[in-house]
Amino acid sequence: MSLAVENPDYFASLESFEGIPDFFEPREQRKVSPFWDKLHSAFEWTGVMLPGVSLALGLAWVGSFLSDYLGRRAHYQPGASPISPVTTAVALGLIVRNTVGVPKMYDPGLKLCLRTILRIGIVIMGLTLSIVTVGKDVLVALPIMICCITAAMISVTLITRAMGLPRRLGTLIAVGTSICGVSAIMATAPVIEAEEDETSYAAACITIFGLLAMISYPFVGHEIFSTPKQAGMFFGTAIHDMSQATGAGLAYAQQYKGEAAFHTAVSVKLVRNLFMSVLIPLAGVLYHRGSQGKKRVQQKWHQIVPLFVVGFLVMACIRSIGDTGDANGKAFGMVDRIHWNTVGQTAKLLVPWLLAMSMAAVGLGTGLAKLRGLGLKPFTVGFAAALLVGGVSAGLIHLLAPLIQRF
Repeated sequence: MSLAVENPDYFASLESFEGIPDFFEPREQRKVSPFWDKLHSAFEWTGVMLPGVSLALGLAWVGSFLSDYLGRRAHYQPGASPISPVTTAVALGLIVRNTVGVPKMYDPGLKLCLRTILRIGIVIMGLTLSIVTVGKDVLVALPIMICCITAAMISVTLITRAMGLPRRLGTLIAVGTSICGVSAIMATAPVIEAEEDETSYAAACITIFGLLAMISYPFVGHEIFSTPKQAGMFFGTAIHDMSQATGAGLAYAQQYKGEAAFHTAVSVKLVRNLFMSVLIPLAGVLYHRGSQGKKRVQQKWHQIVPLFVVGFLVMACIRSIGDTGDANGKAFGMVDRIHWNTVGQTAKLLVPWLLAMSMAAVGLGTGLAKLRGLGLKPFTVGFAAALLVGGVSAGLIHLLAPLIQRF
């Protein structure tokens, strides 16, 4: 028998340079301490996440650069471009996704941007707002939220029934439109025993129309409302998903120098998300009434009350308490006023970049081919629901305009 058969590694050294070891030859796995094992896992996790995160960060930077460049070409002052960096980053993501395509190796990092980094950005944003400001915005927006949610639930149910669509699909589109987009759909689906294709159709509807709203509503809000606060209230009550409402508010703030729109949109949308805790169990009860349901699925509390909402409110409380200070003006009796203000300024600089990365990931994760596979009826229901909620929100904001201006 030949040496090559008896020992497959016999001729391995013939392809290598003398004195240069082959680092990729199989080696014995040595036992390591738990610390080094965790460090190895951290390196492995970083390697998996880095491509997607780097791509999103790169598009956020290119979006910022292009926004500034186009503004200067149009003779606008620096930082006053007519095209928001966030809108540009989303558009770039959509172009990349629907032309070149995004390899699967980028998916974990993009999901990290869409979920974790977005939530971190929103929580940190709490450090830029006082709980009093948040409370005033929410107090005024509460009747608008309730009316929008009620209108969406009733109208989508009736339209779905009239078009002969499955009841579960209608429920998912109604919940996604009225509360919290895809997150609400995913939380409601097991409660009403929705099929996988029904969940996918509903999520596609919400994603497409929410994305269109995120891109167009900053321009619409600037035209039909007289103040940034009114525009922010519109974004928070009319746009489906948290990321989309945040993106619209940030785009308006960057484009029209109306930071109040950004803060109001996020505050109102966060509280609107809390209605998941009421509406999702209610949807389950209504669906299972009679003999429809085979089993009931109880969702965990943190699935219907997002933890990042709690984190945002905690940070806003911390900011408010710190701003009050002690008798010497120190925050919490320890941090002087200059350093405490630096915390807020740092948060203001960091939040737009974290959210821009998330918005770039939204574009990179949205394939327009979903429109082809959606079907005309679900598309029509989603479109009608988006128009109805937007119309109800805009009408009520104009009606309550004097009250909003007072706050």
